[in-house]
Amino acid sequence: MRLVAIDETGHKAGLRTGQTLSDARALIPGLDSFDHDPKADAALLSAIATWCDRYTPLVALEHLPENVSGGCAGFFLDISGCAHLFGGEEAMLEDILDRLRAAGFLVGAAIADTPGAAWAFARYSDRTVIAPGAHETALLDLPLAGLRLEPDLLDMLRKLGLRTIGCIADLPRAPFAARFGNDLLRRLDQALGREDEAISPRLPVPELSSERAFAEPIIMQEDIERTAAHLAGALRPGLDKRQLGARELELKLFRVDGHVVSIRVRAASPVHSVPRIVMLFQERIAGFHEDLDAGFGFDLVRLNVLQSEARQNQQTDLTASSGQGEAYGTLVDKLGARLGMDRVQHYVAADTHIPERSFGLLPEAADQDSAAQKLLWQDAARQDGGKAGPVVLSRPVVLFDRPEQVEAIAEVPDGPPIRFRWRRSLYCIARSEGPERIACEWWRDGRGGHSRDYFRVEDDEGYRFWIFRQGLFERETRHPKWFMHGLFA
Repeated sequence: MRLVAIDETGHKAGLRTGQTLSDARALIPGLDSFDHDPKADAALLSAIATWCDRYTPLVALEHLPENVSGGCAGFFLDISGCAHLFGGEEAMLEDILDRLRAAGFLVGAAIADTPGAAWAFARYSDRTVIAPGAHETALLDLPLAGLRLEPDLLDMLRKLGLRTIGCIADLPRAPFAARFGNDLLRRLDQALGREDEAISPRLPVPELSSERAFAEPIIMQEDIERTAAHLAGALRPGLDKRQLGARELELKLFRVDGHVVSIRVRAASPVHSVPRIVMLFQERIAGFHEDLDAGFGFDLVRLNVLQSEARQNQQTDLTASSGQGEAYGTLVDKLGARLGMDRVQHYVAADTHIPERSFGLLPEAADQDSAAQKLLWQDAARQDGGKAGPVVLSRPVVLFDRPEQVEAIAEVPDGPPIRFRWRRSLYCIARSEGPERIACEWWRDGRGGHSRDYFRVEDDEGYRFWIFRQGLFERETRHPKWFMHGLFA
């Protein structure tokens, strides 16, 4: 049992990571210890990163090898263009640190021109805000560990008497690359700004966003709905300017205790109307199994447009029928907000001639360019003797999802059945029509696929069935099988 993380009191008492638990308890007999839970740590870091969205949408989790020293996990926040909203960089940084420390976290932070420089100052310096363009000079006095190097490489550099970044900043690069590899020079260039280092936000950046902060937190659902209406109205000019409508929106409610409530809705068609956007969130909140937990209240509310599409402006007329399409879209939106948009589906025909594959279900609000839209309406026309005409086929009222095997007897192997047993009942056939041959889809079923001969049959009591023989006798198989596939009215 070894220590993987130590709090501030443990550091002051002389504990260190990697130390055995027995040695640590020899130094501190009353030491409290807890089992390491990586999943819980990851969930906590994700929750903190979500909370950091209140400052900027560009929040990235730090990804470093386990053997790279740094003392603790961290985040990168790209605050370009955001600091003035909080009174400047110093005020913004002070607000972040005060809130996290009030929640019980031991935290350090720094603002610099490059991610590498900010990482180094946050861990190995008391300076918090580095003036623009001054990071290169300020980095020279920091230890080499600020370059995010592996421990083995740091030990080699220390043995050579190289302890600070300034010791290697101006040395010849070729010998260093030959002896220590390119990683050392890459980290140095990233920290000094000679090489760009992009951070990857954990969440996609919203297309449009609007937020409102409150001096006194709000709790009532009516206040949340009014705020959502205000934010939707603020977003509408941006949508109108681009001739866009929102397809997916997110309402983020930042609670004063750090918890973040995210409510997502999806519309059946591009929307920009404020009442309709508010209706989506009202129905979504009403569909919750429990009340919205406001805690001590929300001090920041943000409305994001996660996905948008070009909307088509249609000329309306004076007849009542002009609002039917809008009414249908509103109905789909209400059902989708309550039940989940994926549960509001419609049937579409598929590009296949196998009956049980000839249709599928798609969400009513599916994207136009979604992969699910590969289901296409099948053309009902064919070329026959140079003339195009519709194909008129008789199909059963009830079509089984999967054909059910039956025991059938036919007078000749390729003929229709004269009687069959299905679901423990015997049926004698009085009339039959067919066959209608449907070939297999070899590109899906492979070489083992067999053709089907469908028959429309009627028994001596007037019940009508749709059955087929799978496999052509002696050409595909010597033992064809019979299946029941549907029922006629």
